[in-house]
Amino acid sequence: MTVYTKTDQVQEVKITETVKTNEKIKVDYKEPSRFKVVFLNDNQTPMEFVVMLLVELFKHSEETAHTLTMKIHEEGSGVVGVYSYEIAEQKALEVTSICRDNGFPLRVKLEEEA
Repeated sequence: MTVYTKTDQVQEVKITETVKTNEKIKVDYKEPSRFKVVFLNDNQTPMEFVVMLLVELFKHSEETAHTLTMKIHEEGSGVVGVYSYEIAEQKALEVTSICRDNGFPLRVKLEEEA
């Protein structure tokens, strides 16, 4: 154990060397991936119900909702919205929950946008 007394002097050290940096940091920002919410056609979910989902949950106009519903019916599937992953997943869960509560088997899938 070292004991210091009042007579001990502390030596002061000065650093005179400076360090210069010429480094540039490149920040690469990437937009988050977007996901398509896709409705899959079935023969049991009424078209009026699908139109209601598109208007209420996806904020489509009546006209656009009818057009999308016909496309889903004729082609077997259709993209009803494109969102960030979290929002797309939430919308898909809401649609599935509402459909099951009403006894309809409408299926929804998410696809990453290219």
